[in-house]
Amino acid sequence: MKAYFYLVHIQYLGFRYHGWQKQPKHKTVHFMVDKTLEHVFGHSDFKTIGSSRTDAKVSANQSAFELFTQEPIDFDWFMERFNSNLPSDIRAISIQEVNEDFNIIQTPKVKEYAYFFCYAEKPHPFSAALITHFKGDLDIPLMEEGARLFEGEHNFKNYCSKPSENTIFVRTIARCFIAKNDVYTANFFPEQSYILHLHGQGFLRYQVRLIMAQLIRLGRHEISLAFIRESLNGLTDDQVIEIAPSSGLMLNKIIFTELNEAH
Repeated sequence: MKAYFYLVHIQYLGFRYHGWQKQPKHKTVHFMVDKTLEHVFGHSDFKTIGSSRTDAKVSANQSAFELFTQEPIDFDWFMERFNSNLPSDIRAISIQEVNEDFNIIQTPKVKEYAYFFCYAEKPHPFSAALITHFKGDLDIPLMEEGARLFEGEHNFKNYCSKPSENTIFVRTIARCFIAKNDVYTANFFPEQSYILHLHGQGFLRYQVRLIMAQLIRLGRHEISLAFIRESLNGLTDDQVIEIAPSSGLMLNKIIFTELNEAH
């Protein structure tokens, strides 16, 4: 029997989910996606594989999963039915057919993460799902300088949680910078908030949140730029133990480079 292969792009607010991957006794995004697809198709004769795991409470402006079916899909019908039945905090953006050689895990991709944060006065509680508040004052210009130190190829051994024996610590971050938040606004957001942007092909477990926590320490003048430089040489064993909260983190975009080149 012929199989059909599709790439579905979705976005979701992760605040009430325990991450993407299915877990016993926890509500996850993958669980809700499969539960909805089973209702839409009227059967469970399909398979889905996510492009990227996200932690509990982490959101995604653009993520994706690969869908395998035994029958062809009418795109207009699928998008209408899928979105009509998904919960309000998950939405499908697009669907496209891919060939059997496409592998959502192994296909080269660029991930763009954004970490939203503010400081000083505590903001309205409604903003907690998207923006992390840090107590005290922060030296934003110094943090901007520190963020640029993470760009390029470095040994991120100190920016990985619970690595395995085969974990590859040498990674490349194409861009790492802090900018004022002009992406998302609401009347209950703090007057001023910021975004840490990170672009790269692969990130280690908790790497983005560990980098954010380190930059917060820098902004509080608890560490120096020299300390960050030394933490990236792979020679020290001073592993970063502070991890920034997950709710401020967003998978902003995922780009499958081969598909983009093909189009």
